[in-house]
Order: sequence, then structure tokens, then C-alpha cells
Amino acid sequence: MSKLTDINYVKSVLSKNGFTFSKSLGQNFLINPTVCPRMAENCGADKKTGVIEIGPGAGVLTNELALVAKKVVAIELDKRLLPVLDETLAEHNNVKILNDDVMKLDLHGLIKDEFGESRVVVCANLPYYITSPVIMRILEEKLPIDALTVMVQKEAAQRICAHPGTRASGAISAAVHYYSEPELLFGVSAGSFIPAPKVDSAVIRLNILKEPPVKAADEKLFFKVVRASFLQRRKTLSNSLSSGLSLSKSEVGEMLSEAGIKSNARAEEMTMQQFADITAAYYKRINT
Repeated sequence: MSKLTDINYVKSVLSKNGFTFSKSLGQNFLINPTVCPRMAENCGADKKTGVIEIGPGAGVLTNELALVAKKVVAIELDKRLLPVLDETLAEHNNVKILNDDVMKLDLHGLIKDEFGESRVVVCANLPYYITSPVIMRILEEKLPIDALTVMVQKEAAQRICAHPGTRASGAISAAVHYYSEPELLFGVSAGSFIPAPKVDSAVIRLNILKEPPVKAADEKLFFKVVRASFLQRRKTLSNSLSSGLSLSKSEVGEMLSEAGIKSNARAEEMTMQQFADITAAYYKRINT
């Protein structure tokens, strides 16, 4: 068992380096001894694989990833954690820490420079406040990766993994299913962290698709339609699209009719193909 799951050891290293938790950065460090080995095992890494980790914190997950992967590049925004990571990961010669912002970093360049032709996966314990932006940036960048394994808030995990066309689905569900096949791996209790968050978490894996499951007339328009559809969840799809796309009710009615969708349908009832059909009708309308 890693000493990094010993709460007293972690606290002593953090204290020695003058580190205090930042609420604004959503810092909650894993201390449950069973979680990180499971994440490392499930992320798909092996001795021929490179791993990008986002937000290593005190290095608990990084340590486990280094044991199974060829190389780990961990991106940490908080420079106060650099001396902590130097100490906790000292035994590993296959780990590189980058003090940078994953939302601004050239990820294509990073993969090319750090991993060459090696297979690559991403693994992270994401702060709740930045879950969706990070996931969508990685997916939209169309990086040469096989999978993205992340720990997120339980409710977010359920929404992300929900199949479009089901009640639990949302705009993030459709976006994620466009780029990947998501699966919910296992739950993680709030007590697995220091400090303990107020909600439970879950680990999900997004298996990257080589091709989207539907053909969209225009990819940017597809996501515009999806976002507009869920703009007002309590209202009908027609009302949401009218507001989100700045179209009249009659124009939206014609689009939905052309796509074979009932006027009183709701966004959460739409399948990926139906979103693609609405996009095709919208594309036709604005290009004729």
C-alpha cells in the first residue's frame, strides 16, 4: 500500500511545504487506498502507453499511474504543489510535472513532444467546477488518445453517461456521445478525500470513437442545436430552439416537421440521430 494514502503522511508533506487547500481551485486530494489503483487499472495504460494526468494534487494517482504506464505527464496549475510532488514522486523516473493550465496548453504539441508514436490515454481527478470545460476541450481537440478516465461529481457522471433520448440526458450527454462511448466505472464516497467534499464522486471512462455515431450536416451547427435544445429544459423543444437559435415558432415548427419530430417533443427525448436530423433541417434553412 502506498504511503501516499496515509493521511498523516500526506498532511505532513503538505504542511512541511507550507501548502493550504484552495477552495477556488476545488482542491480535494484522494486518500482512499483502493481508489487510485482502480483508476490506474481501468484507464487502459500499460508499459507501452503514455498518460496525461490533469491535476495531480499530492501525487496519489500519479504514483499509481507511474507503476503501470510507460510515462506520465502530469499537468498541475498550482505551483505551490511542485515541491510537494518533487518529494512524493521522487522514486519515479517516468513522471514529468508541467506547471501549466490544461485549458491553455497546446495538447497536440504536448503529445507529440512527450510521447511520440506511443499510445496515449488521459486520467484525472477533476475539480468539480471545471469538469465539463476540461472534458469538452479534450474531446473537441480530437487528440490522438484512446480514452479519457476521470473522477467527477456523481451527479455529473450520471448526466455525462446518460444516453441521449433518456430523461437524465442533457447537452453534455449528447456532446460526449458524439465523440465517445462513456461508461460509469465505480462510485467514490466523499470520505475518500481531504478535505471531504459535500457530495460523492464517480469514475467514468470515455472510450474515444474513431468516427461520430451520426453524420451531422455541420458539426458546429450540430452542437449549436444541441445547446439550444436544452436551453430551457422545462419547456418544449420547439420553445427552446426558437429562443436558442433566434427563429420564429413557425420556422422551428417547419424544421421539426421536416425532421419528423412532433411539435410538443422535449429535448431529453431526442436521440443522436434526431439531433442530426434537426441540424440538417437548420443547415438547409440558413443556407438556402
